Amino acid sequence: MKLVGLLGGTFDPIHFGHLRLAQELADALSLDEVRFIPAANPPHRQAPGASAVHRAAMVRLAIAANPAFGIDECELERYILSGEPSYTIDTVLALRRQLEDGDETEAHALCLLMGSDAFMGLATWRRWEELLELCHIVVAHRPNMLPQPQQMPDELQAQWRDRATDAPQDLLHSRGGRILVQHITPLDISASAIRDGLQQGASPRYLLPDDVINYIDAYGLYR
Repeated sequence: MKLVGLLGGTFDPIHFGHLRLAQELADALSLDEVRFIPAANPPHRQAPGASAVHRAAMVRLAIAANPAFGIDECELERYILSGEPSYTIDTVLALRRQLEDGDETEAHALCLLMGSDAFMGLATWRRWEELLELCHIVVAHRPNMLPQPQQMPDELQAQWRDRATDAPQDLLHSRGGRILVQHITPLDISASAIRDGLQQGASPRYLLPDDVINYIDAYGLYR
């Protein structure tokens, strides 16, 4: 079974924290590919600072040299057509159909990659329990930030008890349904801090790829 990692986000802008998380999870879980999925209109946070076109362009620049990384603009395309928010359940359903139509001979497991903060709020997501049936959830945690069951909402605790595993090979046995927690190297980089720094004239060098910095400069983003 092929393992396909899905990393969604506003990527406003994409930075080394996003890229390193994706690379470490790809290595640790032997993912066949990681798809970066820029959100057009995320329902759980304020509107992005840069347009969807700019954010997708920056993602393409950031991942261009890594053959294991790709970009999927399904949420941006869906927003252009319908104006609807970027719901993860719709994205996973669309990708599941795409993979099954494209290759009938090989099974794919979708692995939704997220941080521990996002996971703790999973029960507020649209049709989140159905989402758990369609894909695996991979929770990237940093030291001292391991999700604690007693801090989860009751309904999420119940899913955790039924689905949690610490064995990456378990992801190969089904197309979805497991929750895996994976340690990653802590990188204290945030897109909001980068945006604030740019507004104040600070250099973002060594926080994000040079090609992305050049793009930000060329279009005068975040200033």
